[in-house]
Parts: sequence; structure tokens; C-alpha cells
Amino acid sequence: MTLPRQEPRGNQLGRDVTGFLPDPTTVPGTAGFRPEDDAVWRLAVQHLHVRSNDVHTTYSYGLATALCDLHAEADRDVVLPAIILHDTGWSKVPEHEVLAAIRPGGGRRDVVIRHEKEGAAIAAAILSELGHDPAKIDEIVAIIDGHDSRPTSLSLNDSLVKDADKLWRLTPHGVDTVMDWFGLTRPQAHALIGSRVHNQLFTGAARTIARALAAVATIDSTPQRTALG
Repeated sequence: MTLPRQEPRGNQLGRDVTGFLPDPTTVPGTAGFRPEDDAVWRLAVQHLHVRSNDVHTTYSYGLATALCDLHAEADRDVVLPAIILHDTGWSKVPEHEVLAAIRPGGGRRDVVIRHEKEGAAIAAAILSELGHDPAKIDEIVAIIDGHDSRPTSLSLNDSLVKDADKLWRLTPHGVDTVMDWFGLTRPQAHALIGSRVHNQLFTGAARTIARALAAVATIDSTPQRTALG
């Protein structure tokens, strides 16, 4: 995968404008990892190197941060560790079974449930090692144990984790990933993703974000956009 560019290819203006930029922390939507969440990430990432779950998790973390910004009553100390840890259980599933579990026209609910339960156990171990509040550990574990298979939400925190997880699919990285999972064109992948996202979101904020991401994904396949290279 090509990493997003961090440096410019040039300076068409020809002048240094960096002294006029605002403090990045004052800009809405900034979603860097909190130090306490980075500690969780460092222990979790070894369990995320399956089918691009590591990159998926970073994008989902950003989306979860945005959703928390829009829901002041959410508990970030639950939502953000939960989104980091939610897919760690796939590391305990044979890799050839992962896509079979979620493929269109079929699927393996038993495998999906297995990854949830394995992830819940991994989360409990990591959070206990880091000394997290036992009550918050219990809530995080309950969220992870059912984040895909449970059609209902246990709480606002659970809703935001579920929504952030699903919204990733509509990001450019999510669409690219689904294309290669199942050998789909971009429009086909977007159709599959849309059928599995919009009607399964719990919050109005997530539904709005989903519409915006879907609009970008759709435009990427129009003849007007593709003709531009």
C-alpha cells in the first residue's frame, strides 16, 4: 500500500508560508493518538497484522475520535481503547478463513463470533496489564464481544465503536481493501460496502459522515473524474 505523502513535491508559490499556519491542535477534526491509547496500540498491533487490520484500526480510531467529538457524553476511555482492540481476535483465526467468514453470498457466523471472543480475551489481558479501570475493562470487553454479530447496541459507547468500525469501509483505504479482498471493481466494491453500512449505523453523526464518504467514493468512479487521471 502507498503511504499518504507527508512532504510536498514542490512549492508552486515560491514563498515560505509556514509561519502563518494555525496551531494544528486548534483545528477541528485533529485525531492523533492520545498517549494512553498509544500504549494500548503498542501492545495490540502485534495482533492486527491480518488482512490490513492494522491500517483499518488506525482509520477507525480517527473516525471514533471524530464521533466522540460530536458526542460529548461519550466516554473516550472506553470508546478509543475498544476501537484499537476490536479486531485483535482475527489473529487467532486461520487467515484463509477470515474472508470466508465475511464473503458476499455466504459467510461464517461462527468464525465472526470466534474473532469477537478471542479479541475480548486479548483486550482484557492488554488492558489489565496496563492497569486500566476494571469497570472500564468490563465495558470494553462487552463491546468487543459482539461488535460485529450483535445487531443491537449496549450503549452510546458501543454505538460509536460499531459506527467507527463500519465507516472505515467507505474511506478510500476501505474501498481499495474490499476491492482486493473479493476481486471487485471500485463501483462493485462501493455497492457492496454501501449495502453493509448505511442501514446499520446507530448515530446520526455517523450517517452524515457515511453520506459524505460515499459521495467521494462514488465520484472516484465517474467518467468525469477518471478522465482526469
